Amino acid sequence: MKEDFDLIAELREDQGKGASRRLRHENKVPAIIYGGGRKPRMLAFDHNRVVQQLSHESFFSSILNIKVGDKSQAAIIKDVQRHPAKNRIMHMDFQRIVAGEKIRMNVPIHYINADIAVGVKQGGGSVSQLMSDVEVSCLPKDLPEYFEVDIAELALDDMLHISDIKLPSGVEIPELAQGPEHDHPIVAIHVIKAAPIEEDEEEAGEEGAAPAVPTIDRDAEGDSDED
Repeated sequence: MKEDFDLIAELREDQGKGASRRLRHENKVPAIIYGGGRKPRMLAFDHNRVVQQLSHESFFSSILNIKVGDKSQAAIIKDVQRHPAKNRIMHMDFQRIVAGEKIRMNVPIHYINADIAVGVKQGGGSVSQLMSDVEVSCLPKDLPEYFEVDIAELALDDMLHISDIKLPSGVEIPELAQGPEHDHPIVAIHVIKAAPIEEDEEEAGEEGAAPAVPTIDRDAEGDSDED
């Protein structure tokens, strides 16, 4: 069952790095919402609540309900900026949606029956998931939470492509309209071969050979960061 996500936001007027830094110190996430024929608005969310909701895969492929006071706005997530070293959300972008206008979203692909696939059980192969999601175009009401791809019948050295994904009514994959060369593989089963172990060069060298003397670059040695 598709989950409903309600995000409680507050409007903010201050802009710039200083304002965003103050919000983060208050354990809030600065954000912006745009689109829908209206001007962009600056928002702020509780950081702990955002982290909790981002832990759900379906958050990224769902229609979100953003509440500011007694008003609500349907939106989709377009971008999440994370701190490179900390478990910290730095900024979020949302796009307003209009019921009768198509949206583009990346929808996750769930591969099922990998453990009983023909190429695994009979061929001794391993499953390679080449794509974890795919972009779709549809009306908001038709947005799927995820695609389910059954690979039980996939044999050794076989693969499935984007066109093999079963699409619900009203959902399209724009990439397929660009031509057959864009029908990329999404999953395959192959035998993973172990890399050959190279013979130790020192043991393979001629007995009594003199070790190579490293060449010192005198010009580089004289370089220094100090002025």
